[in-house]
Amino acid sequence: MMKPKCRLIGEDGNIFNLMGIVSRTLKEAGGPEKAEEMIRRITSDAKSYDEALSMLMEYVDVE
Repeated sequence: MMKPKCRLIGEDGNIFNLMGIVSRTLKEAGGPEKAEEMIRRITSDAKSYDEALSMLMEYVDVE
């Protein structure tokens, strides 16, 4: 699956808000399993906000 484009610029920077936007984008692009994987990785492995953002960008092309 190619990384779908996701508009995050100008959105509320709360990580849970951003995860929701990216999750919705992934699901709409036909990747519900990727959405679940992304949420699982961030909530269990991310040690900082920057690390969580980096993980988000692995799944979508941010615009």
